[in-house]
Amino acid sequence: MSAEVQRKLTTILAADAEGYSREMQADEVRTLGALRAARGVFSRFIVRHKGRIANTAGDGLIADFPSVVEAVQCAIEVQRELGDLPGATLRFRVGIHLGDVIVDGDDLLGEGVNLAARLQTMAEPGGILISQQVYDQVRGKLSVGFEYLGEKRPKNFAQDVAVYRISRGAADDWRTALLYPNTQTDGGLSAGAVTTDPRALRGHLIRQARIFAILLAALLVVDLTTGPRFWVQWPGLCMVVILAYQAAPLGAQAGIRLRDMRAGVIISALFLINLFTWHGTLWAIWPAAAVVVLILIRRRRAQPR
Repeated sequence: MSAEVQRKLTTILAADAEGYSREMQADEVRTLGALRAARGVFSRFIVRHKGRIANTAGDGLIADFPSVVEAVQCAIEVQRELGDLPGATLRFRVGIHLGDVIVDGDDLLGEGVNLAARLQTMAEPGGILISQQVYDQVRGKLSVGFEYLGEKRPKNFAQDVAVYRISRGAADDWRTALLYPNTQTDGGLSAGAVTTDPRALRGHLIRQARIFAILLAALLVVDLTTGPRFWVQWPGLCMVVILAYQAAPLGAQAGIRLRDMRAGVIISALFLINLFTWHGTLWAIWPAAAVVVLILIRRRRAQPR
């Protein structure tokens, strides 16, 4: 008679070190020390957030949490702590999913664990990816940014899954907060954390475009009645750039990188300024080329060595 299969609904956190084998080949002793230090950080924060380590293998681990919010908060704090470790040579990728799992002693098995592990492999070094199920539970409850990356097909999965990236560190937080000062709730956008959920973002953009249209119409009337010089194109350009920059995350649904979308907005703005101030010189090509070079440099640095 087969033993009864025990299942439970839980939040699974999967993590592993990017480039671990490469670092071990370069310096085994240093890499082992870095791995031990990182495991200590994971263990401390997992316990603090009422989770437990279910299993470990090599440079990776699987943990589960009764609370989705605690799991995500744990991942955020771990990544920040690891980034502050002196002499850290390992960068970890984290994936989080809320799903049904099979309990086998202290281990967790099943599709829920597999999806968390696949999200982890899709994450950038130092990054955190979460599933739609996790996002639905934590939106509006954490003061961090959520970037919608679109529908992705994890390896060996039959269906696409919605994937969200959590903004990394203060640099992402302040930049995104300037553009998205609100967060999504069931009723739309309200004060709080940042989100780039596509449905909420489209609604926000439509409302903002209406406000800009009214404001631009009023400025056009003022411009036409106050003198011969035409200046309303400048506030109009600013409004268009703001809307386009905010709409950039929607390009992720078409597989376009967020940085590339925003760089395209900046380059387009430069050429429009060049056109509005045309004196026979196409000067916008030089700052546009500089933007492209910076993107290529950052992309090269982000590639594994």
